[in-house]
Amino acid sequence: MKPVDSRSRSRSRGETPAEAPTAPAVPKHRGKGEVRIIGGLWKRTRLQVPDLPGLRPTPDRVRETLFNWLGQDLTGWRCLDAFAGTGALGLEAASRGAKHVMLCERQPALVDALRAACTKLKATAVEVRRADGIAALRDAAPGSLDLVLLDPPFDAGLFDAALAAAARAVAPTGRIYLEAPRACTEADLQALGLAVSRHLRAGAVHAHLLVVAAAQPAAA
Repeated sequence: MKPVDSRSRSRSRGETPAEAPTAPAVPKHRGKGEVRIIGGLWKRTRLQVPDLPGLRPTPDRVRETLFNWLGQDLTGWRCLDAFAGTGALGLEAASRGAKHVMLCERQPALVDALRAACTKLKATAVEVRRADGIAALRDAAPGSLDLVLLDPPFDAGLFDAALAAAARAVAPTGRIYLEAPRACTEADLQALGLAVSRHLRAGAVHAHLLVVAAAQPAAA
C-alpha cells in the first residue's frame, strides 16, 4: 500500500464491510493537553499529552468506534501498538482486559510519558519499549498477536512495511487497526492476505479494521 496525501485526508468474527458515519475532522497537532481513556477499567482517566509537533492522538469518537467493532471485551488478547505516541490505543486495549499490550515508541519524551502513565494506572499488563514498531512486529512469532495497532506518521513512507509485518504477526482470527490518509483498496491488501472488515473516515484520516482474508466467510 502506498498512501498519498489527500485533501479530504467486535471482536465477533465474520463481520461484513460497512462504512460508518463520517466523524469530525482530526487536527494535525493538538499540542500539550490530555487524552482520555473512554472505556474499561480506567474509564474516564485522563493522561497528559506531551507538546510535540506532529503528535496526532486518535480522537475519542474514532477510538470508541474501533472498540465497538472489536466487541469491547478484549480479555486475554495479545496486542502490539507499533507507533504508540500517546498510548491512547494500546492503553484503551489494556483497559478493556487485554492480557498483554506492547507499546512501541521511538521518541524519548513519549516513552517517558508512556511509562509515567503505566505507573499511574498500575498497568502491569502493558510493556513500554523504546523501539521501532515494525522491527518489533517482525520479531514477534508468526500468528502470535490478536490485535495490531498501526498509526504511523503519514509522511514517513512506513505503510507497506508496517502492514507486511503486521500481516505476518497477527493470528488467523486476529485484527489489524490501521489509520491512513486514504482508504485501503482490495488491491492494496490482497498480496498480504488481508481484507477490510470495517472502515471509517474521520476528516483527513481513514480508519480501517483489517482481518486475515482466509478468516472471512465466503459470500453467499
